[in-house]
Amino acid sequence: MAAVRITGISTHVVGTPWRNLTYVRVHTDEGLSGVGETRMLGRTDALLGYLREAEANHIAGSDPFAVEDLVRRMKYGDYGRAGEIVMSGIACVETACWDIKGKALGVPVWQLLGGRVTERVKAYANGWYTVERTPEAFHAAARRVVERGYRALKLDPFGTGRFELDREETLRSLSLVEAVRDAIGPDAELMVEMHGRFNPATAVRLAAELEPFRPSWLEEPVPPENLRALAKVAERTRLPIATGERIHDRIEFRELFESQAADIIQPDVGHLGGIGETRKLAATAETHYVLVAPHNVGGAVLTAASLQVAGCTPNFKVLEHFNDFADAEVKQLVRGAPEVVDGYFELPQGPGLGVELDVAAAAELPQRRARFDLWAEGWEKREQR
Repeated sequence: MAAVRITGISTHVVGTPWRNLTYVRVHTDEGLSGVGETRMLGRTDALLGYLREAEANHIAGSDPFAVEDLVRRMKYGDYGRAGEIVMSGIACVETACWDIKGKALGVPVWQLLGGRVTERVKAYANGWYTVERTPEAFHAAARRVVERGYRALKLDPFGTGRFELDREETLRSLSLVEAVRDAIGPDAELMVEMHGRFNPATAVRLAAELEPFRPSWLEEPVPPENLRALAKVAERTRLPIATGERIHDRIEFRELFESQAADIIQPDVGHLGGIGETRKLAATAETHYVLVAPHNVGGAVLTAASLQVAGCTPNFKVLEHFNDFADAEVKQLVRGAPEVVDGYFELPQGPGLGVELDVAAAAELPQRRARFDLWAEGWEKREQR
């Protein structure tokens, strides 16, 4: 029997006020197609340009079942070092190939990666605090999250803080966290995002002041480029440290593991090269007793891909989810979109990813000049600027 071959790809960009979602469909000569997704901030056109070249140089004519070989050629076949754009392009194509493979064999992708270790995956809410930056508004918004069934949520309460945070802004930020903890009760998980804002001294000081609210982790307390600075924070706080969403090659996690500065890693399936690369990274994390909680700021295809990894990963902790609160309309673009029920996703049971992109619906939300500026007043509202 002749091998299935990729005949080409098609790209579909969906615009929202603060980020574009890029969907890539991989087509084959047997009529099967698969879909992958990534989210870009300010680099969507660069991604599309890369994909056009990669289609001609590596993708067209390839066997979608030979995922490892295709990833290797896309990553190393152009000689230059792969960064965010290349690894995001690889992720879309790689995920779509797993989707094709699962559909051809009639099984979900997690079944091809070793089988399930769980039937439900805990979710945490993000994108829910698009409100005025007051304790009252954050309290009400957090209540809506738990009333929807979530038992975990995350927030960045620090305004436009950068390197330092003066006492007035510190007290304001702490009042927001206090209001959220009061709203969700003592048992729900509270994650605190720092978005790489602070120098080590400020991060350590804030960590101490946040301890009474029992956050499940501090995320990116310092800029992600300097792992010695992160280790300095980790050594001086009892709170767990989470990081990794801005690392785009699993090999680059080696130094992070060696430093023992992170308790939870947050790879983005849509930026790290896809499902297989993320599963390999998770296995390495397990040997260092590190948990995995993927960054997931895309739509339903990326959520479905992340759930495939979750289903077969013993050290999986929790999955981020935006689209019950921010840009909920993007869920309507995907048939079979995963839903959070009583705080959990059910593991997808359909073949492949278990979802299908509605191309016509996606065309109704065209690419925008989306922008997300963490240093601008009111960034948390995620509005078009």
